[in-house]
Amino acid sequence: MVKEKKQISFFETYLTAFVLLCMVLGVLIGRFLPFVPDFLNQFEVYSVNIPIGILIWIMIYPMMLKIDFSSIKNVGKKPKGLYLTWVVNWVIKPFTMFGIASLFFLVIFKTLIPLDLANDYLAGAIILGAAPCTAMVFVWSSLTRGNPAYTLVQVATNDLIILILFVPIVGLLLGVGGIAVPWGTLFLSVVLFVVIPLIAASLTRYYMIKNKGLEYYNNKFIPKFSKITISGLLLTLVLIFSLQSDLIISNPLHIVLISVPLIIQTFLIFFIGYGGAKLLKLPHDVAAPAGMIGASNFFELAVAVAIALFPLNPGVALATIVGVLVEVPVMLILVKIANKTTHLFPNNEKVEA
Repeated sequence: MVKEKKQISFFETYLTAFVLLCMVLGVLIGRFLPFVPDFLNQFEVYSVNIPIGILIWIMIYPMMLKIDFSSIKNVGKKPKGLYLTWVVNWVIKPFTMFGIASLFFLVIFKTLIPLDLANDYLAGAIILGAAPCTAMVFVWSSLTRGNPAYTLVQVATNDLIILILFVPIVGLLLGVGGIAVPWGTLFLSVVLFVVIPLIAASLTRYYMIKNKGLEYYNNKFIPKFSKITISGLLLTLVLIFSLQSDLIISNPLHIVLISVPLIIQTFLIFFIGYGGAKLLKLPHDVAAPAGMIGASNFFELAVAVAIALFPLNPGVALATIVGVLVEVPVMLILVKIANKTTHLFPNNEKVEA
């Protein structure tokens, strides 16, 4: 099992600041060096920007290296916590995101956001809401002293569920929202950005453990990739915002407007998961990660799918990127809430989760 440090890294701590910096840098490049995005736009295959696609793989592959699918054999040890996670992530979260985003983008902000952009932002929120966290949850879990074995099982099972439910849920909600669903591209996106990196990471994991041992893999090999994911994310944001500079310059207020429903959704889902764990009498080291995995998002996948599905609608990707912007500060607030409420939960040893 991967050893997780009990502290958030420098890049993770200041991720929001780095995202803002990359947004500004990208917009400046698009505004004053337009030949850069024009050049990058030449490298497209079926409307998918190849440089961005490569950077997305660089983001996702290192995360997948942490997933130990052999941990799934321990599913039966704490079934109530996992059932709660699955219900929150796949039965509740995508639909509350759709409802909250629709309310704000199409009703409350109706006079502030043009209808075409409102639909784009709704599509981005839908994609984001259907992608529960599979990487940063390790950080949030460790910061709340979550059970690392449980968190690993939780992430592994959710990765498998993504393969089955992500496409139909996103397709259903996009259709309900009146947004045309490019089903073929949706399936292809999951193959490109989940299935392929998952298989590659699993093969890497098998080969490295077989030849170098589990201790080397966990303590030497995986840490080599610790900064690659964040670097890939930040470079991706610079490229995306250079390609979307016109949209940002024309609608700077929209960044704030998009963040409102996303923040509300994050708090709501956390308290549903955390409160549900309290009702089920789960120990705190299971309750905290159960709340965290639903509240946070697999934003790397969301950004990738948004770009692949709607390459001509930059507002879709923008909504998923705002999710990156607000996630760290909001999740750190939720970490503090979880750490200050440990007394509400039973002792780990006394309750069967």
